[in-house]
Amino acid sequence: MEGHRDDVVSNRPRKVYSDDQLAIEIPETAHQISSDSWFQVGFVLTTGINSAYVLGYSGAVMVPLGWVGGVVGLILATAISLYANALIAYLHEFGGKRHIRYRDLAGFIYGPKAYKLTWVLQYINLFMINVGYVILAGQALKAIYVLFRDDNEMKLPYFIAIAGFACGLFAICIPHLSALRIWLGFSTFFSLIYIVIAFALSLRDGIRAPPRDYGIPGSNINKVFTTIGACASLVFAFNTGMLPEIQATVKQPVVGNMMKALYFQFTVGVVPLYAVAFMGYWAYGNETSAYLLSSVSGPVWVKTFANISAFLQTVIALHIFASPMYEYLDTKYGIKGSPLALKNLSFRVVVRGGYLTVTTLLAAALPFIGDFMSLTGAISTFPLTFILANHMYLVAKRNKLSSLQKSWHWLNVVFFGFMSVAAAVAALRLIAVDSKNYSIFADV
Repeated sequence: MEGHRDDVVSNRPRKVYSDDQLAIEIPETAHQISSDSWFQVGFVLTTGINSAYVLGYSGAVMVPLGWVGGVVGLILATAISLYANALIAYLHEFGGKRHIRYRDLAGFIYGPKAYKLTWVLQYINLFMINVGYVILAGQALKAIYVLFRDDNEMKLPYFIAIAGFACGLFAICIPHLSALRIWLGFSTFFSLIYIVIAFALSLRDGIRAPPRDYGIPGSNINKVFTTIGACASLVFAFNTGMLPEIQATVKQPVVGNMMKALYFQFTVGVVPLYAVAFMGYWAYGNETSAYLLSSVSGPVWVKTFANISAFLQTVIALHIFASPMYEYLDTKYGIKGSPLALKNLSFRVVVRGGYLTVTTLLAAALPFIGDFMSLTGAISTFPLTFILANHMYLVAKRNKLSSLQKSWHWLNVVFFGFMSVAAAVAALRLIAVDSKNYSIFADV
């Protein structure tokens, strides 16, 4: 493990809660901390929000909300996401300790029950994000296939299986989050390719196309549920659900450097997302597909290049969101030393391969990417990023906050709690409707 003395997590397990009868212990991490610049961390965050998921926001966000709701919603989601992530970043060294995992921070503030609950919520959040990534990678591969052979012989689940295998190989080769390094450069390059191509081809199609219908589709009751689901997709778009784990990799001063990375993410980093979401909706109206590259027209080689880039970037991005699970397992079973050591390599093959096999199986069985974005935002992104962040800050800083500030944080807790419940109901309804319309392992 690298870093200055103050940055190193103690080799001895430490308590995360002060009551000796309730104390839980967390071990030293098997992964690197305090080794990355704020700029590298900023690219990690930007890679997350500009992954191939951006190709779905025209359909998942703009279509259900329309121009006014979509534009205002994306801007508001950007602002409140920056605010909520800043609250978490400021608590990273709360109590004179460095909290390198989300559950460590929750456990230190609340106790062991919150430690376990936060880990469950975060695991669900990251697992479902990874399911979505495998679906996206499969869709990109299928889009390439359809460009050359539209015979319907190869179904989407087959491509999802291929994508899962590729993600497994990458997970075996990259031991931890800090080891991505040059791959973040490749990820940015791949992102720029499919974003520029999607933007340019959508612009060309929009100029040539007749007037589009921008009305919000569906019956009144369907509009209510799709609007709520789109709100969950909005918060999903900008948040990782693993900020302390990412912040753990940044060099000292950890709060100052993390804030630089967040400002980078929510200024420069959001521009490509906005551009693709707005342009896709402008070009195709409410007929925009859930995967924008399926809507665009243009030279086959250009679309192939874009889809290959989307596939490769998705493989890299998935590794970021799977890293907390990998860190937990590597630490629990003492996987340290050379990544090429036989024990370590075998462990990654079996454990990470098994994890991604389960992920791929669920992705192939229920390949409804928009529904997964909504459900993930509802049951984990809302609680982790907005409810928990505001309440943890309220508890941690209660003696330093004015009555007005406390009321503000409580308002956030209550409002986002209501939104979480409503969005979960809407997302489950969407999944139920899609499950009736399509069979398991559907070719959508």
